[in-house]
Amino acid sequence: MHASYILYLIVLVSFAAGERFKEAPEFFNSPDCLTIQNDDGFICSDKAVHVAMTLDTAYLRGSMAVILSVLQHSSCPQNIVFHFVTSKQTHRLRNYVVSSFPYLKFKIYPYDVAAISGLISTSIRSALDSPLNYARNYLADILPTCLSRVVYLDSDLILVDDISKLFTTDIPGDVVLAAPEYCNANFTTYFTPTFWSNPSLSITLSLNRRHSPCYFNTGVMVIELKKWREGDYTRKIIEWMELQKRIRIYELGSLPPFLLVFAGNIAPVDHRWNQHGLGGDNFRGLCRDLHPGPVSLLHWSGKGKPWVRVDGGRPCPLDALWAPYDLLEPRFDHLIES
Repeated sequence: MHASYILYLIVLVSFAAGERFKEAPEFFNSPDCLTIQNDDGFICSDKAVHVAMTLDTAYLRGSMAVILSVLQHSSCPQNIVFHFVTSKQTHRLRNYVVSSFPYLKFKIYPYDVAAISGLISTSIRSALDSPLNYARNYLADILPTCLSRVVYLDSDLILVDDISKLFTTDIPGDVVLAAPEYCNANFTTYFTPTFWSNPSLSITLSLNRRHSPCYFNTGVMVIELKKWREGDYTRKIIEWMELQKRIRIYELGSLPPFLLVFAGNIAPVDHRWNQHGLGGDNFRGLCRDLHPGPVSLLHWSGKGKPWVRVDGGRPCPLDALWAPYDLLEPRFDHLIES
């Protein structure tokens, strides 16, 4: 059998099995780190840094880059526990994670999309309508009750700093979550004229707020899960989603209900922990520069994702900062042609 034909069959098998990812290097704790035993107890360990993410095939490449960046820049990488929420192909996704990170402490949680699908309203970009995009609403119900705090991360970002600094953010006793706030953003654009013209709705943003409501991005949040459960915040978010099905009060996916419930009542985080918007806007996804100031986390929120632009041969300058964390195995198309 001709060698090129054998190679062709190998490539076909590889593609049929889906994307292939390289195994990441193993990272070890520095000497002053506490030790967490590698058994089922780590899921609830109060010594660990707990990170929650969604996991699906569409954003898997981005998720793998996030995991690598978190581990690489942590002083205690063996003390990080990942909690992955997924709606389907759980076994396949688990195999991907284990093959690239055989030493990783993690658990996968099933997410029933049926409960949320009927509440989702169409938004300005179809990717924002994915049921998994709303899993952050239900983290307090999905994750173990033994967890008191978690860092939630989107799948289109990388960290270049120690995540423990973010995890240990000071959150006052009456506050449920922390995130970078952007008070110069035009807050009115996140809601429709119907919302603003109805005093019984718009007054919501003036009641029981620690300060004037500001925009914050829900792709990077530190969440106090026990406080969330005690305050029944999932129900409060769902109530706004139910209203949205009757009256169109916003256009932008899962973000506006978070703003309605939490804006003005969150603990501030330094902007360095969410240099967001690197994916451009929700329509064209054009290249953008970093915001002024130091950087601990780069976030390609918006339409343009770095792996798509890199594969398309039209990367933006900042996409070069994401590329070193890309674990996707190179394709073999050029070998077939030769």
